Amino acid sequence: MVTVAVLLGVYVLIYVGFIFALVSGFSKVKTFERSDSKPKTTFSIIVPFRTEEKNLPILLESFEKLDYPKDLFELIFINDASEDFSENLVNKWRMAHGSFATTMIDNIRLSGSPKKDAISRAIPIVKGDFVITTDADCSVDPDWLNTFNDFILQNEAEMIAGPVVYTGKNSFLHHFQRLDFLSLQGVTIGSFGMGKAFMCNGANFAYTEKLFHEIGGFSGVDNLASGDDVFLLQKAIKAFPEKVAYLKSGSAIVKTQPTKSWFELFNQRVRWASKTVAYENEYAENLALVTFLANLALVISVICTATDFFDWRLPLAMFLLKLVPDWIMLAKANKFLNNGKFLFPVFASILYPFFVVIVAVWALFGKYSWKGRRFSR
Repeated sequence: MVTVAVLLGVYVLIYVGFIFALVSGFSKVKTFERSDSKPKTTFSIIVPFRTEEKNLPILLESFEKLDYPKDLFELIFINDASEDFSENLVNKWRMAHGSFATTMIDNIRLSGSPKKDAISRAIPIVKGDFVITTDADCSVDPDWLNTFNDFILQNEAEMIAGPVVYTGKNSFLHHFQRLDFLSLQGVTIGSFGMGKAFMCNGANFAYTEKLFHEIGGFSGVDNLASGDDVFLLQKAIKAFPEKVAYLKSGSAIVKTQPTKSWFELFNQRVRWASKTVAYENEYAENLALVTFLANLALVISVICTATDFFDWRLPLAMFLLKLVPDWIMLAKANKFLNNGKFLFPVFASILYPFFVVIVAVWALFGKYSWKGRRFSR
């Protein structure tokens, strides 16, 4: 059992090394300072939606508050077979806000990914210099487009990943998700700082139509239900790394909603995890494997302690060893994204390894449901 204990500890130590490297990378991505440049860039905001009647009003209201010339951006909504009154809601908003250039089209399913199909459907009709994708359950800052405009005018990037943060209620479920999402955002920013970017979020993702076509769009990855963001990013990084950048700015943050149940959260995370097997980025593959093994090591150590194979001090030491870099990463991400303090919940940290292991295993062998549809890896 000593050999097993040492092996489990090694997995956690390797994980700690990866996270500290990402923490260092996070600090290397400088916060972008706006220069209040004159609005010049034109944007095409693409919003795929399916059965989002309850969430769309919040997004539409945030669009109304955008402090950017209306003749410099357009809104393209793609209805993916909604089963409620989402389409009517958007059309009603269009009629009440005629000063916005708004287009509504229906999605056409051509692949295994409804969202990739929706974006591909919109690309041929975009008029803006940059496409920006976001989701129907989001809201944007009034200076969202101004910040992107400033960044574009000061840089030569043709693909820009932006920050996303969860809102939600003060419940354990939502707090657990906020912590999990903070870690993902921290890893995203850290990987950009290390020069090993592999992840972004389609709720705040901008790129030129030219670059989209140059890297072949979603060809080669359109069979996977998820990954309209990360696979496009990874293709761009592989072909034109100098054209990809991260916009680290508070006014560029997009807010989104956490899931409303543990079942929905589980299916969402399985959907996200299912795309990791298709990564063609060596660093991303290694990080995913190390993260899984470290969390699996904690789970095994707890089980072995419960069956009297290990002394209780071993899992406690491993847990604390993993907790330190995790907390530092979360604190950095929280300072940027939430601009406030948070209490690190020990119970959530104990639950997290079990959650990660179950999600990873299910993503490899099981199926999941999302937006009323069933998917398999």
